[in-house]
Amino acid sequence: MPPLLYEPRRRLWLLRTPSTSYAVRIDEDDVVRHVHWGADLTMAQALELAERTPAAGSSFDAVGGAEELAVEGGARFGPPGLQVRFADGTRGVEWRYAGHDADDGCLSIHLDDRHYPLRVTLHYRVHEDSDVIERWTTVENRDERLPITVQRCDSAAWTLPCRGGYRVSHLVGGWNSEFRLRRSEVATAETVFTSRRGMTSHHANPWLAFDDGTAGEEHGEVWSTALAWSGSWRITLHRDPAGRTTWTGGHGHEGLTWSLAPGETLSTPVFAGLFTTGGFGAASRAWHAYVARHVLRHPGELRPVLYNSWEATGFDVDEAGQMALAARAARIGVELFVMDDGWFGRRDGEHAGLGDWTPNPDRFPHGLRPLSAEVHRLGMRFGLWVEPEMVNPDSDLYRAHPDWVLHMPNRGRTELRNQLVLNLARPDTAAWAHAWLDRLVTEHDIDFLKWDANRPFTEAGWPGHADPDRLWIEHTRSVYEIMDRLHADHPGLRIEACSGGGGRADLGILARTDQIWTSDNTDPVDRIAIQHGFSQLFPAQVMGAWVTDSPNVATARQTPLRFRFHVAMAGALGVGGDLTTWTEDELKEAAELIATYKRVRPAVQHGTAYRLTGEGALTAVGYAHADRFVVLAWCPSRPYGHQPGPLRLTALDPRATYRDPDTGATYSGAVLVRSGLPLHLPEGDHASVLVQLDRIED
Repeated sequence: MPPLLYEPRRRLWLLRTPSTSYAVRIDEDDVVRHVHWGADLTMAQALELAERTPAAGSSFDAVGGAEELAVEGGARFGPPGLQVRFADGTRGVEWRYAGHDADDGCLSIHLDDRHYPLRVTLHYRVHEDSDVIERWTTVENRDERLPITVQRCDSAAWTLPCRGGYRVSHLVGGWNSEFRLRRSEVATAETVFTSRRGMTSHHANPWLAFDDGTAGEEHGEVWSTALAWSGSWRITLHRDPAGRTTWTGGHGHEGLTWSLAPGETLSTPVFAGLFTTGGFGAASRAWHAYVARHVLRHPGELRPVLYNSWEATGFDVDEAGQMALAARAARIGVELFVMDDGWFGRRDGEHAGLGDWTPNPDRFPHGLRPLSAEVHRLGMRFGLWVEPEMVNPDSDLYRAHPDWVLHMPNRGRTELRNQLVLNLARPDTAAWAHAWLDRLVTEHDIDFLKWDANRPFTEAGWPGHADPDRLWIEHTRSVYEIMDRLHADHPGLRIEACSGGGGRADLGILARTDQIWTSDNTDPVDRIAIQHGFSQLFPAQVMGAWVTDSPNVATARQTPLRFRFHVAMAGALGVGGDLTTWTEDELKEAAELIATYKRVRPAVQHGTAYRLTGEGALTAVGYAHADRFVVLAWCPSRPYGHQPGPLRLTALDPRATYRDPDTGATYSGAVLVRSGLPLHLPEGDHASVLVQLDRIED
């Protein structure tokens, strides 16, 4: 059956994914109303649902089904997703249906204002291999003379079926504590999730999931959405007193306005959603598959084991020291060597040099070519840390172009981390940024960039520009465009997204990068929770995870090398310790663990992930790939003498037999699913184990 069906008499569309359906209709007032999002329906069933009249409110409320994009105007009192003001001061919208386009899983519904030359188009797209529905909005000013002020333009609004109550899952945190999963009852009120920082932020993420309070990891109905945007954003959740639950979201935050010039069109980022009956685990797996199939540029590649110099050297980098680290990194099996901050300008600390992107002549008297050549000679790729969006006031760049930063007349310039933010919405600043990045990659044979952005926006003005708030959109679009141009000119280049750790993690940046630096916190105990939250949306292949020194630089916690590796092996493995201080035994153990990771890497990075929970503090992740199932289990603490019970596995065939190639032990699939896998954990705290299970027969 085709993915898109239309019933012209009722003006109803039915979008179908492999397992779900989504239906909308246009009512007698030409308002696009929500009909259904959930289990698969036939057209006849969708029409039956569309016949139902929403429960009456009162004389103080408008009656009607939830809107696909709530607007300002009439008796609407919930959060609007579209707010406009016309040149004569009129606000709000009155719709007139202006037709639709439908082709190959894509639907565009065109709406005009009844009195003003405004065209709004609601876009929908489905894929034959995914239950994810992509939605976005375009707004066009069709006036030939006058601008239109856009005060809010969301990508989409979403609606849940009427239920007695709902629970919302979301991610919160801060620097060094990102992606902490929280679940709470949806309040009868408006709840706002937002970033006003110009970045996705450490503090909240534009991903939400909803259930009726009964869903678990492997059972229950779950609705989930994610906004593909890397700048400021806002999602407003609304449960009204009658029990209707909706949310609307898009780029920007409250207080911003954009002027839409005559003939101009504003397009919003994709706000994607999915429904599943398989619980939070199935929702995550559906997101992971969608990211691999429809977001990432190189989903089939195996992410290399990398080494990063930051925790080993800080700003104290030079050619000899980096070559010594590179030699040891190659010895333990590293495939990508990344030199972090401190290689450029007068950068001996965070106070100076940012913006002067030429190698420090004292530390690298012959430039970076000798280091790059040596890293390549050792059989590794060469990567470099950059921060193209920021500048130190103590830099040649700032002294030459103080107007290039975000600033406002008669206001101070707030420094955070001794930095200011460059306004990449300016064409001249963006051209400069692309030029030096292109030159750097070309001249130094660079394979990999760690693209950092360490501070939020403040004094976000653009003196002299007629529409200064536009920078909140155009800066992010410029970052995207620069990355896109670098990829076009350097097809072999790979990029890691970083923003002081996990401050820029979203589907928008992932369309231009290959992995995300999850957090600056490399403590393995903290990382278990951080990685658990990250996995709600993002697959393991994009999750940068390092093994660093003990005691940990952030927490001072001491943990065994094996435990640190096993936690980091759940993603794209990296090493970030000072290898020059590691003992011969530690280097040998690291080499063995890296070799083990390379054997299981196809399953970890390309397999299907299952979050597993054991007894007490025991947690685990399992990866199913072809006939192999890989388990990484961690137990940070436990009572003396206590060995956690067997870990029940999922995704195994109860009819099959599985063999552990390391021990030779065989297990019945039925026993592993029902009674669990015995784990032979080391004694004491910070215990961990990696188990491979290969299917050997039906």
